[in-house]
Amino acid sequence: MRFYLLGYPVGHSVSPPMHNAAFSELGLDHKYSTLGVHPDQLAEIIDTEIRADSFGGASVTIPHKIEIIKHMDELGESAVRASAVNTIEKTGNVLRGHNTDAVGGIRALTEVYGSISKARVVLLGAGGAANALAAELAPRVRELIILNRSVEKAKALSERLDGNTGYGSILDQSVIESSDILVNATPVGMSPNIGKSPVEAEHLHSGLLVYDIVYNPLKTQLQIDADAAGARTLGGLWMLVYQGVEAFKIWTGIEPSAETMYDAALAALEANHH
Repeated sequence: MRFYLLGYPVGHSVSPPMHNAAFSELGLDHKYSTLGVHPDQLAEIIDTEIRADSFGGASVTIPHKIEIIKHMDELGESAVRASAVNTIEKTGNVLRGHNTDAVGGIRALTEVYGSISKARVVLLGAGGAANALAAELAPRVRELIILNRSVEKAKALSERLDGNTGYGSILDQSVIESSDILVNATPVGMSPNIGKSPVEAEHLHSGLLVYDIVYNPLKTQLQIDADAAGARTLGGLWMLVYQGVEAFKIWTGIEPSAETMYDAALAALEANHH
C-alpha cells in the first residue's frame, strides 16, 4: 500500500524515513512518501490519489490540516476536538480524519515535565497544531493562555475550549514571565528561517520549560535563547515521533517502535544538514 504526507511544501520532511523504518522493521510491504499538494489542487488529489485502491493512509501537514476536513467522509473524535486533521485512515471507500498531534504532543511534554495539572501554560499560535494541542491542554492545566497574531483567532479558540483559558496578541509577551510552560505552535524559526524566534528573549526565565514543536532545525533560535535564560527546552522531534506512532497504529493496528522511528527521523535530519 502507498502512504503519503500531504502538505505544501513538504521537501524537508523526515516523516518518510521515519515511517519507512517502522514498516521495514515490522516486515510490512508499504511505502511512505511525500506528496506536495498546492491548496488549489487539494480536492483533485483527494479524488484521485487518496481515493485510489492502492492508498493505505496519509499524514496531513501545513497548510491543509483544517481545509482537509471538508473532504473527509467521517471524523474521529480526536479530529472533532482539535478542529483539525493530521491523519487520514481509509476503510473500504471511506476516508476518516483523525488528529494524533495532540496525543503525540502531550506525551512528549509530560515525559519531560511530569504532571501538568498545576502548570500555567502560554501557547503561541492558533492554527492546526495549536488547535489540537489547546484542546488537550486546556482541561488538564491550571491555566492556558493563547497568544496569536490574529487576536480574533486566539479568542475563538479560547472560547471553544474547556478549562481556564485566556487569549491575547502574540505581541503581548509579558505573560510568559509568570508562566511555567511556553509552547510554540507557530512555524516561526522553522527551516529555512532558522534565525527567527516568535518570542523576545527578555521574557524567558529559569523555571520555564520552553517546548518548541518545530523539529527542523533540531535546536531553534527560541530554544537557544531559552538555554541562555536558564530555561529547560524540549524540541519537536519527539512530538513528531509520537504523533507518527499513533498514526501508524490507526493505519495498521500495530504499535511500532518509537525508538526506531526517532532514530530514523534524527538520522534524516542530521543528513539534511550535511
